[in-house]
Amino acid sequence: MPLPLYLLAMAAFAMGTSEFMLAGLLPDIASDLDVTVGTAGVLTSAFALGMVVGAPLVAAFARNWSRRPSLLGSVLVFAAAHAVGAVTTSFPVLLATRVVAALANAGFLAVALTAAAALVPPDRKGRALSVLLAGTTSAMIAGVPGGSALGTVFGWRATFWAVAALCLPAALGILKGVPTGHREEEATGRPVLRAELAQLTRSRLIVVMLLGALVNAATFGSLTFLAPVVTDGAGLGELWVSVVLVLFGTGSFAGVTLAGRLSDRYPGRVVAVGGPLLLVGWPATAVLATEPVALFVLVFVQGTLSFALGTTLITRVLYEAAAAPGMAGSYATAALNVGAAVGPVIAAATLGAGALGPLWASGLLVAVALLIALPLLTGITESRGGDALR
Repeated sequence: MPLPLYLLAMAAFAMGTSEFMLAGLLPDIASDLDVTVGTAGVLTSAFALGMVVGAPLVAAFARNWSRRPSLLGSVLVFAAAHAVGAVTTSFPVLLATRVVAALANAGFLAVALTAAAALVPPDRKGRALSVLLAGTTSAMIAGVPGGSALGTVFGWRATFWAVAALCLPAALGILKGVPTGHREEEATGRPVLRAELAQLTRSRLIVVMLLGALVNAATFGSLTFLAPVVTDGAGLGELWVSVVLVLFGTGSFAGVTLAGRLSDRYPGRVVAVGGPLLLVGWPATAVLATEPVALFVLVFVQGTLSFALGTTLITRVLYEAAAAPGMAGSYATAALNVGAAVGPVIAAATLGAGALGPLWASGLLVAVALLIALPLLTGITESRGGDALR
């Protein structure tokens, strides 16, 4: 894999730390800003919603910009939003900074996903995407648990400052290592924007985006409220939240790596095998959450399955949107974050039934995805040559 791809992954690490870190900080934020934990969970949904809206808008607006300035500007705005979030005492202001950070993250990913796919041969998009997303999942292993521990010791604001600081070496790496990649030159022979947007009328692209959104909704629904599962469901201390997040992050890294090996050639098999296992896993986690050892094992497994399946589906979005090279990355980003926006809202609505409600909600979301996917499995995924998957 080319070096610029790993530099993009470095920036994805900084942004991924922010995207996932609230899973371990929500109780402290809620207490400090005098809101409920469910209300604080809206911060996650606001971030995801900002990315859903921002990805296509930024991608369309910046179609003819050079890649390096686009990526660099996104990272710097992202850092500034976290600096403001770290000092505010107002929940609405904090919410606004999450939206701004999301727009910056959306701009980054919309360009980075397309750039990653362009850096490798056409039949290795899944492998390139797995390297880029490895930066995000590495954040779940190191950045998010580290941020959770930092927040436990020094307060949640320290974690926001740490994310802002993480953006600086990422920005330097982009400035020094990512080619300028003039978008004007790349646009030669590229379809006009209207033609690229018209790809969204293709039923197969819409179905794959929907499946990716549902699986990601299940993932983020439970991930956002893992802290209550650990402290209330399992009865463990707050520092164990970091341990559970490390396990989930390690599993997600394994899942992304697995998808990198399989998603280009065998996406149908990943969905057919991983989907039912993921469906069983969420209710099992809810039932066995009171047993710490079982909880730890299942959190790792669910992280692996969630990201193996989710990454595979998002890779298929890039394949299905191949006729929209300037907008494909934004479609993939939107699919990811529709789920990330909806999942925590659905999960928050179940908290009235107890801390384990989000786990049951995730199982239901995966069940809906499978009801859509399994009857159409060979039709919604394609191999590299365009033939139906076996």
